[in-house]
Amino acid sequence: MAQKADYLKTPIEHIDITKHNTVPLIDAMSKMAFSARDLARASRIYDMMLEDRDCAVILTLAGSLFSAGLKRVVYDLVRHNMVDAIVSTGAVIVDQDFFEALGFKHYLGTKWVDDKKMRSMRIDRIYDTFIDEDELGECDKTISNIAGFIEPRPYSSREFLEHMGRYLVKHAKVSDSVVLECFKKGVPIFVPAFSDCSAGFGLLHHQWHNPERHATLDSAKDFRELVRVKLAAKETGLIMIGGGVPKNFAQDITVGAEMIGLPTRMHKYAVQITVADERDGALSGSTLREACSWGKVDVVHEQMVYSEATLAFPLLASYAYHKGSWRGRKGMKWNALLDDASVPTPAAKV
Repeated sequence: MAQKADYLKTPIEHIDITKHNTVPLIDAMSKMAFSARDLARASRIYDMMLEDRDCAVILTLAGSLFSAGLKRVVYDLVRHNMVDAIVSTGAVIVDQDFFEALGFKHYLGTKWVDDKKMRSMRIDRIYDTFIDEDELGECDKTISNIAGFIEPRPYSSREFLEHMGRYLVKHAKVSDSVVLECFKKGVPIFVPAFSDCSAGFGLLHHQWHNPERHATLDSAKDFRELVRVKLAAKETGLIMIGGGVPKNFAQDITVGAEMIGLPTRMHKYAVQITVADERDGALSGSTLREACSWGKVDVVHEQMVYSEATLAFPLLASYAYHKGSWRGRKGMKWNALLDDASVPTPAAKV
């Protein structure tokens, strides 16, 4: 009879874009049609963002990305100053990145299993990937412990993730953690729906056992902080992987700035990789041209790419890395600005 260890044997390996130069491939695809040409144009737009030294790059992440082998891609983008802020689901940042930073892994699996049997062995399945539920429980407990060590007050998700990064400075079991690298580089990570992941279980445990004095999350403060980033940046560009809350949250900051009486420019550049269809009005598939009608995204340098992320994202990221426009680009270190509430944030002129 198969045991738990028989299913958790071969770890997912994260693709390394520095070892795969896709520039010739993407250049060839630019002379093709359909999704190939869309991806080539999207890759060039990302390179334009990096060439534009006034542009802050905001990366949004949704879906089971790091568990599928894309963690190293984002890690390298942060490490080489190719990303200035991240807006993500909690699953990507906590259940997948922070989880692996603690020394745990995601494993190659298959969708052709008995899920009731998986449940009995406490193995969680993400399509064809397996995770140890007991190890996820350890991740939850770690979040609870971090919450218990900090001052009991409301935090933005960015502030709480800084504490998670600080924890990893001493306790990380791997070097390629996005949470840890963002902490070192001063890159803010926002998780607007923070409780919708292992962090939520950890905070539930923390608050349940500390009903009178506990840390809380302030989602409006998330919005305020990211609006401050938009106002401090001369221009902004979006790289959106998937859709959902991260996509909408990052796009909405232009409208948020207008709401508080400090109107700013729409996002100058925007790229989205998604498999969602726009026909049903789903947020993940709503086009960037549609976002222009809301005052969010300009339509001069925008591109939708209808493709699954594990295919398209490494090609796009490798193209930008090997083109080298990031060389000499300085990190904007927005955490320092956001940690000091006394520093005034200038409003960009329209």
